[in-house]
Amino acid sequence: MNIESFRDYCLSKKGVSESFPFGENTLVFKVMDKLFALADIEQFESINLKCDPMRAMELRAQFPAIVPGYHMNKQHWNTVVMNGSLSDTLVYELIDHSYELVVAKLPKASRTFLTDY
Repeated sequence: MNIESFRDYCLSKKGVSESFPFGENTLVFKVMDKLFALADIEQFESINLKCDPMRAMELRAQFPAIVPGYHMNKQHWNTVVMNGSLSDTLVYELIDHSYELVVAKLPKASRTFLTDY
């Protein structure tokens, strides 16, 4: 996966916007103004994704390329190292999981707007 396919996939989700609130190199994706994914666009060596805490521990134990979230709450965020060791299918699944976790916490009116959920 490259930065373009990562970006396209995130933006294909309902209610998603992109911005650079942490500097010109850190691309942030939000659903209804709530962060669900971010990556460095210069190097694209990793992405940070929200994750259920129990699942996060399981993924970290199973995949060396999934580690506690860099500069994030380590319980709720994973850093996914983009070194080619993980399938694109798994990375897309992790992006979906992150998006769905954030959507589940949104007010009901916002969730209703997001018909994909």
